[in-house]
Amino acid sequence: MEAQHKPICALVVDDEALARRRLTDRLAKDSDIGQILEAANGAEAIALIQQAKPDIIFLDVQMPEIDGFSVIDAVGPDEMPLTVFVTAYDQFALRAFEADATDYLLKPFGNKRYERTMERVKKRLHDQRSSNSGSGSFGPELLKLVAKRSKPGEIWDWIVIKFDDTARLIMTRDIDWVEAAGVYVKVHVGGKEFLHRASLAAVASRLDPFRFVRIHRSSIVNLRSIELLERRSHGEVAVLLKNGTHLMISRSYRGEVEAILGQNL
Repeated sequence: MEAQHKPICALVVDDEALARRRLTDRLAKDSDIGQILEAANGAEAIALIQQAKPDIIFLDVQMPEIDGFSVIDAVGPDEMPLTVFVTAYDQFALRAFEADATDYLLKPFGNKRYERTMERVKKRLHDQRSSNSGSGSFGPELLKLVAKRSKPGEIWDWIVIKFDDTARLIMTRDIDWVEAAGVYVKVHVGGKEFLHRASLAAVASRLDPFRFVRIHRSSIVNLRSIELLERRSHGEVAVLLKNGTHLMISRSYRGEVEAILGQNL
């Protein structure tokens, strides 16, 4: 058989077992797929990409510890298989499309969306094999984001809270929300608050844009800390955090919140 018709090796990367199962079940019904590999985290994905050399990868962007972008950074953009980003957020999908990924799947996706994605993947793979070109390339937007996230200190994994001659390191993933307080911000973590000398805008620029969203001119929230949202009058939305804190999404920031959630409030 011609090289472009050889069976496809697919790798599914997602920290949620059910999400992996949904994709692997669909792939198993495809006669063009010869092998299906699974990875439950970024470390497993890196190892499988380097060892098995899959043709395509369905890559969950937001995973704990080593996320999708960190996988790309570790493997190297030039060594990545054709990549389909799988995400629950429109903001990821937009970045994926701008980055010239092969395609994206926005959770939850239906059969028609999956089929369109596979058509695009197979065409790109056919063209790649026919021309004997290397792995799929990424656009400049994704390369810049990967470079920023891989450079120490550009995106904070830790925030340093200073007390006189001492300093406390707080993992940003543990932060519930950040509140403006004059020339300071109050960092709220597990029912405690810590004062940090910086503007809210400066802190926002260093927090992971896929985990934190500004909901008001005076507050930034960790998406994982949100319990529920409640619509109020005049376009405002109330936010209840898992720790019981009540905040408000102002009208001017509502669009930004809706964009990252991928749906209207």
